[in-house]
Amino acid sequence: MSEHQHPYMLAQLERLNAIGIALSAERDNQRLLEMILLGAQEITNADGGTLYTITQDKHLKFEMMRNKSLQMSLGGTTGKEIPFLPLPLYLADGSPNLTTVAAYATLQDQTVNIANVREVDSFDFSGTRKFDEKTGYHSQSFLTIPMKDHESKVIGVLQLINATDVDTGAIIPFSIGHQTLVESLASQAAVAMTNHHLIDGLKGLFEAFIELIADAIDQKSPYTGGHCRRVPELTMMLTQALIDAKTGPFKDFTLNENELYELKVASWLHDCGKVTTPEAIMDKPTKLSSIFDRIQLLDQRFELLKQQAECAMLKEQVEILKSGGFNQEAEVRLTALQAKQDAFNTYCDEARDFLRLANIGSESMTASDLQRIKDIANMEMLDASGNKVRFLNEDETYNLSIKRGTLTAEERQVINNHIVVTISMLESLPYPQSLARVPEYACGHHEHMDGSGYPKGLTREQMSIPARVMGVADIFEALTSKDRPYKKAKTLSESLAILGRMKVDNHIDPELFDIFVREGIYLKYAQQFLEPEQIDEVDLTQIPGYQP
Repeated sequence: MSEHQHPYMLAQLERLNAIGIALSAERDNQRLLEMILLGAQEITNADGGTLYTITQDKHLKFEMMRNKSLQMSLGGTTGKEIPFLPLPLYLADGSPNLTTVAAYATLQDQTVNIANVREVDSFDFSGTRKFDEKTGYHSQSFLTIPMKDHESKVIGVLQLINATDVDTGAIIPFSIGHQTLVESLASQAAVAMTNHHLIDGLKGLFEAFIELIADAIDQKSPYTGGHCRRVPELTMMLTQALIDAKTGPFKDFTLNENELYELKVASWLHDCGKVTTPEAIMDKPTKLSSIFDRIQLLDQRFELLKQQAECAMLKEQVEILKSGGFNQEAEVRLTALQAKQDAFNTYCDEARDFLRLANIGSESMTASDLQRIKDIANMEMLDASGNKVRFLNEDETYNLSIKRGTLTAEERQVINNHIVVTISMLESLPYPQSLARVPEYACGHHEHMDGSGYPKGLTREQMSIPARVMGVADIFEALTSKDRPYKKAKTLSESLAILGRMKVDNHIDPELFDIFVREGIYLKYAQQFLEPEQIDEVDLTQIPGYQP
């Protein structure tokens, strides 16, 4: 090796090492492929190059082409399509395609180093000649190297064209030194590509799995369908508004690509603990719902009660007639009994209608409502054995006396426990560093800024901004959801009024609420996910706690 060659080769080895390190760090597939091809051209001083990958149907796909003389840059990060069809590895009759040099190198797992294509008969270079005729190019030396992964499986091909002399610029053959360097690069490149595909595959599987969990929860309940899908959308909308803010309290807030991904994963998993919540409680549409709505039993019971009362009345009327016959006094007594029965029937019908309404749970129960339930409960009727029993049993009375909504305190605790289960589930997972904050982000959406929330009673200062964003997104999605059994879908103005009161009560982050309204995130979300009848005219001056 001459003195002139020694520093040049040393520089090439150093460059090869630097490219190898860069390859292992690159996460974008197109940039990775580009780095491989440009690195190979650089260390061999090749004028042109093509990188192929092997497709599932056994073809070599043109991933990218570069040519310095022709100033050609196709494929990869350029976004420019390569106008060439993939090369078949096997011919129509199933025989190997050994006349195309790239296919040959792949099938034979062998480097092909050609000094001058015009002096070679064993390969078909008609395509190359057509390319030269069309472009005026002069293709001469070729180096075609299969890229093999760690299992020695060929996953792509690197083809370099026209090595050029560093000093004169003349086209020269690719030297054995160049071939060795590019073979080393190709080996590193194949491992990097395999690792990239493996990481991509695992990431894709991970994302599909968390979406599967979210879908399972949404499908578990017909009433919360889509909640786990919509909360991530709203979370990312609001987060992007914070990142874009040029003034105000969030002007310095930013999340990089990995941090945004971390938040997105957290928002997908924020309700994963609901897989353990019984459907009978999660979907409880009325106060008396269990396996079925027990209000139907009360309807039947009222009819039975009226019939029992009527039967008792008829017995009394018969006794009156038996004892004294039909006379004026008997007529008065009979009429009084019938009037009493009619009044009782009316009372029962009104009580039935009252319980039907109370059972829905959409209105707050007043003190007089609760007393009325007790009075109805204490009415007496005969059971199958003829014994007197209360009209409502203790469980029915307890459920019908729920002041608001359809859940008892115990059932609400079961529902609330989903966040404890979520924390337990998410904190048990072995996260990479880039996803370490998923549990914190996912598990704070029921906390209140004043510390009155659950499960940890965190205050605003103890919560990160992404966790507070999740809280706003979760509440607004629930307010506007059209799927809930115990309420009609609220309009935008109704939902914002409730959210505004939660700001005033220091339950949600006040600054997040302001940007949510000011930047029109509520409307952007509504246009994508709400029914047209929900999107009413919003008067910002009427929203509690908001200053337009």
